[in-house]
Amino acid sequence: MNPLRTVVQKVSSTRTFARVGPHVVPAVDRFVHRATRGRVLLSARMLPGLVLTATGARSGLPRRTPLACMPEEGGTFVLVGSNFGRTDHPAWTGNLLKHPDAEVSWRGRDMPVRAELLTGEEREAVWAALLEFWPPYATYARRVERRIRLFRLVPRDPGGGAPVEP
Repeated sequence: MNPLRTVVQKVSSTRTFARVGPHVVPAVDRFVHRATRGRVLLSARMLPGLVLTATGARSGLPRRTPLACMPEEGGTFVLVGSNFGRTDHPAWTGNLLKHPDAEVSWRGRDMPVRAELLTGEEREAVWAALLEFWPPYATYARRVERRIRLFRLVPRDPGGGAPVEP
């Protein structure tokens, strides 16, 4: 394993990071993503990342959120609503529950997606894969009483039809 990745995993599991990270990481990611016209997402140097544009659940306005993701075979992505182990669900998860059609920017390419909330056995299988992929998620889950939401983003064509390969 990459020694830097190990250090980042340990730091990201701390309560201090849970307080500071949600304010610093997304702001830096948004700035770098805009400055590089979508080609670079700084936090993605340790963990794959994308920028989700979803419709606000209450406002109805577009909301851009840089997020870590777990790419899957077949061109889908898994998003984890861990909120860095904070007590509340992150706002973007509520947005996807109300408006599952969204867009992601992945490696400089924008694509429409549809979000599916994972439940039951499917959720449990994905959760196990996530814990291997990024072990700090276990720490986040132990800190909260809520069930961390997991979403699969399935690419779709711009007309809302069948998925397309990213």
